[in-house]
Amino acid sequence: MDTHGRLIAGSHNRNEFILINADEVGRVTSVKELSGQICQICGDEIEITTDGEPFVACNECALPVCRTCYEYERREGNQACPRCKTRYKRIKGSPRVDGDEEEDEFDDLVNEFDLRRDPHHSFYEHSSRLNFATHKSCISGFATPYEVDAAGPSHDVPLLTYGEEDDDSHALIIPPFMDPSKRVHPMQCFDTSSSISLPPRPMDPKKDLAVYGYGTVAWKYRMEEWRRRQADKLEIINHQGSGGDPDDADLPKMDEGRQPLSRKIPIPSSKISPYRMVIMLRMVILGLFFHYRILHPVNDAFGLWLTSVICEIWFAVSWVLDQFPKWFPIERETYLDRLSLRYEKDGKACELAPIDVFVSTVDPLKEPPLITANTVLSILAVDYPVDKVACYVSDDGAAMLTFEALSETSEFARKWVPFCKKFNIEPRAPEWYFAQKVDYLKDKVHPAFVRERRAMKRDYEEFKIRINGLVSMAQKVPEDGWTMQDGTPWPGNNVRDHPGMIQVFLGNNGVQDVEGNELPRLVYVSREKRPGFDHHKKAGAMNALIRVSAVITNAPYMLNVDCDHYINNSKALREAMCFMMDPICGKKICYVQFPQRFDGIDRHDRYSNRNVVFFDINMKGLDGIQGPIYVGTGCVFRRQALYGFDAPTKKKPPGKTCNCLPKWCLCCFSSRNKKKSNENSKKIMKKMKKMMESSTRIHALENIEKGTEGSDSEKLSLVSQIKSENSSIIMTQIKFEKKLGQSPVFVASTFLEEGGVLPGASSASLLKEAIHVISCGYEDKTEWGKEVGWIYGSVTEDILTGFKMHCHGWRSVYCIPKRPAFKGSAPINLSDRLHQVLRWALGSVEILLSRHCPIWYGYGCGLKPLERLSYINSVVYPLTSLPLVAYCTLPAVCLLTGKFIVPEISNYASIIFMLMFLSIAVTSILEIQWGGVGIDDFWRNEQFWVIGGVSSHLFALFQGLLKVLAGVDTNFTVTSKGGDDGEFSELYVFKWTTLLVPPLTLLFLNIAGVVVGISDAISNGYESWGPLFGKLFFAIWVILHLYPFLKGMMGKQKNVPSIIVVWSILLASILTLLWVRVNPFVSKDGIVLEVCGLDCD
Repeated sequence: MDTHGRLIAGSHNRNEFILINADEVGRVTSVKELSGQICQICGDEIEITTDGEPFVACNECALPVCRTCYEYERREGNQACPRCKTRYKRIKGSPRVDGDEEEDEFDDLVNEFDLRRDPHHSFYEHSSRLNFATHKSCISGFATPYEVDAAGPSHDVPLLTYGEEDDDSHALIIPPFMDPSKRVHPMQCFDTSSSISLPPRPMDPKKDLAVYGYGTVAWKYRMEEWRRRQADKLEIINHQGSGGDPDDADLPKMDEGRQPLSRKIPIPSSKISPYRMVIMLRMVILGLFFHYRILHPVNDAFGLWLTSVICEIWFAVSWVLDQFPKWFPIERETYLDRLSLRYEKDGKACELAPIDVFVSTVDPLKEPPLITANTVLSILAVDYPVDKVACYVSDDGAAMLTFEALSETSEFARKWVPFCKKFNIEPRAPEWYFAQKVDYLKDKVHPAFVRERRAMKRDYEEFKIRINGLVSMAQKVPEDGWTMQDGTPWPGNNVRDHPGMIQVFLGNNGVQDVEGNELPRLVYVSREKRPGFDHHKKAGAMNALIRVSAVITNAPYMLNVDCDHYINNSKALREAMCFMMDPICGKKICYVQFPQRFDGIDRHDRYSNRNVVFFDINMKGLDGIQGPIYVGTGCVFRRQALYGFDAPTKKKPPGKTCNCLPKWCLCCFSSRNKKKSNENSKKIMKKMKKMMESSTRIHALENIEKGTEGSDSEKLSLVSQIKSENSSIIMTQIKFEKKLGQSPVFVASTFLEEGGVLPGASSASLLKEAIHVISCGYEDKTEWGKEVGWIYGSVTEDILTGFKMHCHGWRSVYCIPKRPAFKGSAPINLSDRLHQVLRWALGSVEILLSRHCPIWYGYGCGLKPLERLSYINSVVYPLTSLPLVAYCTLPAVCLLTGKFIVPEISNYASIIFMLMFLSIAVTSILEIQWGGVGIDDFWRNEQFWVIGGVSSHLFALFQGLLKVLAGVDTNFTVTSKGGDDGEFSELYVFKWTTLLVPPLTLLFLNIAGVVVGISDAISNGYESWGPLFGKLFFAIWVILHLYPFLKGMMGKQKNVPSIIVVWSILLASILTLLWVRVNPFVSKDGIVLEVCGLDCD
């Protein structure tokens, strides 16, 4: 689509379309043809089916394979075609094997059950086929599908005994349909009356089953020879890099490009088996622990005991919700070379699927344009065909600063993109590339690299100056608003009331890089905003990008990244395509999630910004069930999945019935029922194809009604026929418009599973539709935000969107490349980190109180039970803040009052407590071992779980309740108080926020409790030290978990903030009053007077 580099703005509701200032995607199809009548594995002739057609084993590539090799591969091999690796489907007349799906096209109850599973039955059947046949087939030497060779054993023909001479158990094994020239021994023709029946011979379990049921010994040798040749040639290609003889018939079947594009790597059993055993032991120990705790109350501190037991029960439930989704952890490995061999063949057009990349930004003053520009540059320079990549930048703030920054970025990209691809540098975000403290000359051999790198660094510094100049200029907004270079007022001067805007900066408009090569498409999008409409924040902006990209490029896959997450691995898109384009399992994958990695975090990571426990342990566990949850960025989606369509479903396996039942029983009781979703999906696909032709039919109807040649009767009959055909189509189209919106172009684009722009669409019509689909009222009375696109109703729309897709039966994949795919910026100071956690927890509370709560939503769909547990855990974890605050307060209360939550500990109780702590420690160690997480990262995660739980999660719980139940939206603002310069200077910035109050109070209470407890023990003597140890243990446990919080409050420890002094004085006063009230040094019964033992007289 050519816009001549001009900005397009307009409003569909106001009938405005303004050209202010400022190709169709071909679809490659391949035709698979049958290449011969000779089996490419064993060399036998391929039999003719009852329909008179050659036997076809694989419907995908039609590799010539005989039925004998086909059945052998299904029974003993990997059940897949040697060429395209597509799983063999069961063909009528063949026995079932494990994993077969139920057929739609035919009923084959005779072969429904594999009667040849019995070795005696298989041999008996084969022997009878050899001994009973017509004389005609013996003369011809080849058996048709309707006859069998007439072969009687001759005394001159040696019988196959395999070294075991048994006169009563001799057999001769001949394949049923083989050319006479390929027989092991020439057979003599006998009359049927003289044929001798051979008794069945029991099979030797030590011998190869292929000898008995699949063909002759010679056939077996040919099969093994063929496999040996493939392995040898594959080894030659891998080690020598030679493509081999192109005329070699074996080469296409052993080509590495035909192999799977990825594979699962299960955790070694030496690591995962002990882990599972410890989990089960911990469950048993938990039962014994609660049995003791409940049956042994503390009567003199019943309130404290009851509170502690309730908290411990909730902690146990929370642990179960978190632990069992990690039962089946896996890792994955991709093969990028195979992806290139399969879809990027020399001399042919690239068959890699197009990808639309979404970048979202709102306020350029809070999200620096330079960071957004680096993200866009890393996308434009990605290692992927330029005609297959389109970058869409959503400016939800309609800021002219973002628009001008993108204009500068598009100009700098003409130099940066060819530099990256010429020298293959990593990463391809210039800010981070030039900031690397590594040897940039490593592995570089080009003589001009140093010179061009210096020139590029100078160009980038000039680019930064221009961007900084734009930011400085944007600090002061003119009274009349911003104007463009030609004097036109900027359409987005009013952020809350402006038309939709689209600008194509790069791609298909004649702009090329400095070397004359094409650049990826870069599109600026700002959706329309009007007062009175709910725009749904980021989720609404992402849905607008889905629609506008479907109209302009309509790539079948989409990648979304935040504006501060750049592509750190230029092959990240290829990594995702190894899963999405896999012909075996790719069709059921809705998205590929990459882990989040961050720059600019200090080595100690005191606030657990990296969150490696979640990304390297929890997500690996989910990948072994139904896939990881969507985390909001660094995720490649299948467009069809975001449209709310169901995943392709497998049919139910056939029901098992007894072979002794008559055939009519098998017909009555065999499992032949289809899933309703399967029937619906087939009907929808048929209606989709009809709707693609509806516009042509309606146009023909209009021409007929206006007047065409022919009699009136012919016209009326033709009109009635077209109307009857179109009536159902129009009704279906109305249903789709109610779901997807009233844009015929967009609705029609959703039917194209492989993507691509609608044929025959002009640039002008596409531009008008693009403006239409980003209008503010487009989603009214549709399913957008409910069943389609990003789901509304929570500030964490990512969890809700992934949950809905999993409910539709889709599965997701977790991809961890050796080089991190994406890197972003993380808030490293305490206050910003707490506010980030607050937002996540608030979104979880909103989902918990909505109809999409995984506790009660989505039953009877494609969501697996363990996957549901993980989603339940992701929405109920803010509730843990209440028992956590109570449990962290208990040690201080026990120390101040002299009470304790546990009665006098017996030997049995001591053993249970020791086993409990030991099981917790062993579970953590084993998770660290199979997850590859450092012990420092694991401990930091535990610390911040307590810090976030007693602050952000607590506030999110009350804020969510007020928002959902009372409609009160409360915000917590952050005010900066100062900072330092230098590396990680933001780490020491102190920003006061209300979130700091609960953990600060808990910290002071426990410190005061420790002081009071030790003072009391010193005063009362050594006998009081025994009961004190248990109380001190819990208090120190709380203090150690809150230690990073204390360091964050103290900053660099040069100047203590005044707020700390105020809180210290306030809490000290409260503790002093408590001290006077409790008075632990005085007995509760008053002063005890004793008789002095000295004689004063």
